Amino acid sequence: MQIPPKWVPASGDADRPNVARLFDYYLGGAHNFAVDREFAEQSMRVIPTAEIVQHTRAFLRRAVRACVANGIRQFLDLGSGIPTAGNVHEVAHQADPACRVVYVDNEPATAAHGRTMLRDNPRVAMAEADIRDPAAVLCSPEARALLDLSEPVGLLMVAILSYLPDEDRPAELVGRYRDALAPGSHLVVSHLTGDVQPEMAEKLVGVAAATMTPIVARSRAEIEPLLAGFDLLEPGLVLAARWRGEGEVSSGAETVSYGAVGVKP
Repeated sequence: MQIPPKWVPASGDADRPNVARLFDYYLGGAHNFAVDREFAEQSMRVIPTAEIVQHTRAFLRRAVRACVANGIRQFLDLGSGIPTAGNVHEVAHQADPACRVVYVDNEPATAAHGRTMLRDNPRVAMAEADIRDPAAVLCSPEARALLDLSEPVGLLMVAILSYLPDEDRPAELVGRYRDALAPGSHLVVSHLTGDVQPEMAEKLVGVAAATMTPIVARSRAEIEPLLAGFDLLEPGLVLAARWRGEGEVSSGAETVSYGAVGVKP
């Protein structure tokens, strides 16, 4: 049974599906509204959106654990959405409670709700900023309070670069963050692709367009430049479900995104 979310949306926000709340619903969370649940159920009749999101979250967890194992103790999660169950700080704190995490989202209601959820955790914060403005992100009060940019940072760009069209120059944007981070910083990226299942990727693009937040599917060759300046950890840039995952990858929901973790030398 879903528990009603304990927050009040921005004016009109409950009248249309919201990407952050859709992700929350697909992950089994309770921070969503009827309009989100109806849209999600409709989308799942067309494409396994819940499975796709769950595979993305599983990749995120594996990547965070790898970062912590490599000594990363501070994380910046760009385009995080609602920090619902099983998110970065929970995974990181299982390994080391001293880890610090800053979530970033540009949607005011999502950021406000995240702050409410995290208000009792001094090592975790939610910043409201547009990831296309690295200065605003890195100079936000939350980032300045919790992150030490002279030390390695885990920069998480999971399922967010797909929301940046080519005119936003995503490779240059990643490079601006890379240049601001200390050597030893880790970059975690996952990105929608149609290389394996072009029809499924096309349907995903259509579903996203219906939420007024369009996404772009990119090929492996188009994703590789996003990782420039980072040395990739094994097994490199692969289907996200294969990145240190277990078991065989089928031809379904596991095959619509690439994933990689790189280290700034």
